[in-house]
Amino acid sequence: MTENDRFPMKNKTLKTSGLIIFLTGFFVFVLSLTLSNYTLTGKIIHRQGNGERLAALTDAAAPMLNVTYASNISFVHDLKEAIDKANRAIIAKYSIDEKVGEKIAEEAAEDGKYIFRSTLIDKVLPTEDEITKYQNQTFRDYAGWLEGKTFDNKEALAEQLVFVIRNINNSLSYKKAFDSYSAKNLLFWLTKDAASGILRDNLRLWIFLSFGLIILGAFLYFYSTYYRGTIAGIKNNGIFMSPATARGWIGIALGVFMISFYIMLYFYPEYLTNWVLLVDPLSYRLNGGPASHWFLYGTLYTMAVAVMGIRMLLKYRHNPYQILRTLSVIFFQTAFAFIIPEILASLHKPAVDLKNIWPLDYDFFYSYNLDELMNSGMLGWFMLFWGIALIIIAVPVFTYFFGKRWYCSWVCGCGGLAETLGDPFRQLSDKSIRAWKIERYLIYSVLVFAVVNTAGVLYTYFTGSYSVLGIGTESIKSAYGFLISSIFAGVVGTGFYPLMGNRVWCRFGCPLAAYLGVVQKFKSRFRITTNGGQCISCGNCSTYCEMGIDVRWYAQRGQNIVRASCVGCGICAAVCPRGVLRLENNDPSDRFNTPHLTGNESFREPVDAPR
Repeated sequence: MTENDRFPMKNKTLKTSGLIIFLTGFFVFVLSLTLSNYTLTGKIIHRQGNGERLAALTDAAAPMLNVTYASNISFVHDLKEAIDKANRAIIAKYSIDEKVGEKIAEEAAEDGKYIFRSTLIDKVLPTEDEITKYQNQTFRDYAGWLEGKTFDNKEALAEQLVFVIRNINNSLSYKKAFDSYSAKNLLFWLTKDAASGILRDNLRLWIFLSFGLIILGAFLYFYSTYYRGTIAGIKNNGIFMSPATARGWIGIALGVFMISFYIMLYFYPEYLTNWVLLVDPLSYRLNGGPASHWFLYGTLYTMAVAVMGIRMLLKYRHNPYQILRTLSVIFFQTAFAFIIPEILASLHKPAVDLKNIWPLDYDFFYSYNLDELMNSGMLGWFMLFWGIALIIIAVPVFTYFFGKRWYCSWVCGCGGLAETLGDPFRQLSDKSIRAWKIERYLIYSVLVFAVVNTAGVLYTYFTGSYSVLGIGTESIKSAYGFLISSIFAGVVGTGFYPLMGNRVWCRFGCPLAAYLGVVQKFKSRFRITTNGGQCISCGNCSTYCEMGIDVRWYAQRGQNIVRASCVGCGICAAVCPRGVLRLENNDPSDRFNTPHLTGNESFREPVDAPR
């Protein structure tokens, strides 16, 4: 047996070894969630600061202080109850009895009428201490609109005053107690700080046994699959028979894992504190502080793009366009989205991702972001004008010359993850007319939602009013954050890779993709040209189009592909065995011409074309 005969066997051994190493690292990574004990102390609570709320929490958490929990779940359960108990105590302390409204109504009698005057509050709620002082002042603030109003009977005035008192009491949950955001944030940090044991004591070892083995195993697997001993060409062998890439049991299990991770990340990060501990050393090096769950997400995101980017480089190594595109998304994700913002945070500057563009960066015009930028000196103002310039100048200009691919396939972090981590699942994108119709209505609806949301927050920012036409701007903002940013972009957009393909968010939900697509559709030099005479209808182009475009339909007719959704990834051209497809930047006035048809006829696509 010659060396060449033995080589495939060695390659299979290397591939199997890589898979085993990867699975071992992944198992350790999941196992690490169980490797801590949790002990809450008064010192840990007071690390979060001082004040009445934390003092109330210390009292409420007294039964669990200095008690060691072996389970994260039981610890979080008891800590949640303690926070709720502290909230109830604070609210009970500052709430106003509804009978106060009835007493004020009785005191308001004047000549058979009942007239509300703020001076009546002093008679019923005298300022004896800090608590009654707060109650008195808050009552004045909330009841100001009633000043001087006359009522025919005591009951009518009392009803209005009780309504005021209920609003005051409801406001205590965020004015005096822990609101939902601060309670969740506190729950996370207390759980993380309370963790102790083998994981925290041996972080570097567990980092190697998890992240280290995952990266090493993945590299060995990709190297043996796409490079060592393989001939030139793109390898998609067995992709429709693999349980991982054909909606089989591995793909479903992976989808469930990714969906579960996103749900935990967005809504229950306190259960992921052990994973956050694993990235603490990196966080201290980059920004000088402990890692949050968002730093964990950024680390995993960047690692996924880099590791799977290596796979892309090996798989498409004979295609210069794909090599440059992959290197670009790795660079922008690593430098612009991860490292630079963390360094800016360490310098106490706005941690801005300079490549993020509204409306994908939906909170760019939120008041807290605008205030932070404008209060950060020249750098902050530069970032503000840079962000606006990207929206009104960069998008139309670059899209005119290069199509939406300049951003969606070369710069965007969402696109970068889709192109790298999602590449094994691109063939799962639905190419049906029904999917195309849903896509058009859904993505432009999200764009309209994003515009309305931004208009609402800007209206509030400049006027101070939180209501437009009877609709609360805060409720619009909350709805957008939950439905679009969390559920659609995160849980569905990424978690559904193994089930619906790798561009679910980009295709159906991204408002920036919709904006770019409108420019590309009607005013761009970019297009994919086809040579219909050379098409053999193999279907490779349509199969591997991640945006659900039936490319073959156009190729068979020799029509240029003018689709708002096309991100110009170039995979359709890369997998075409006849060189039928080309990514070109030509004269936009000629974008509907079909030079490969007899007579060089020019016509527009039929109405029923699968755009």
